[in-house]
Amino acid sequence: MKGIILAGGLGTRLRPMTLVTNKHLLPVYDRPMVYYPIECLVNAGINEVLIVTGGEHAGDFFKLLRNGKDLGLKHLEYAYQEGEGGIADALKLAEDFADGGKICVILGDNIIEKNINHAVDDFRKQEKGAKVLLKKVEDPHRFGVAEFNADGTIKTIIEKPKNPPSDMAVTGFYMYDGRVFDICNTLKPSGRGELEITDVNNDYLARGELTWANLDGWWTDAGTVPSLLRATNLVAETGANNT
Repeated sequence: MKGIILAGGLGTRLRPMTLVTNKHLLPVYDRPMVYYPIECLVNAGINEVLIVTGGEHAGDFFKLLRNGKDLGLKHLEYAYQEGEGGIADALKLAEDFADGGKICVILGDNIIEKNINHAVDDFRKQEKGAKVLLKKVEDPHRFGVAEFNADGTIKTIIEKPKNPPSDMAVTGFYMYDGRVFDICNTLKPSGRGELEITDVNNDYLARGELTWANLDGWWTDAGTVPSLLRATNLVAETGANNT
């Protein structure tokens, strides 16, 4: 399985810091933000990684990461996203890199306390389809939220619902088989003008091929000033991406 880290966007919510570099290169405690998803993938046995980035500071990734060997990567590639077309639009750039195989996708500003090792191992054994990681949250209206059937399987995923059907949010960790790119190519832009990853997940769900696992430990993004501070404090207090 190969790993894909989505690290594009303009980081407008973190200005003025992001006027001089990409959001995912800002520090979270003692390391650049992008180190955390890389370490998460390496911990799960994934050492071939593509970073999808964009904007005028994309070259900063080369300066920091070089070929990725110092972080335990066997192979590191980069792709450049023009504009901001959404998560699924960025994912489309990884088709050649994936080469028909399974992939693990991480949003570059998502940081977790523990690891995704068991979920990755389970997906390696999963014959086909996709897997998402869910986490109980206090503010589900901010996320894609799972609605469940009586047997605990996911019925549907609703993006940023006004009246959430549960408190289980879809985190920024996704696993897909090679058909994900065919699905991405059929998507139409949402009301936000983006290709939504929730539509990808619901497509797999409609095929009966979406599984899920609960994410252990704390989870946060670091895309705003308050959440960047929260991520820094959590890492300082408890660590992150433990093996």
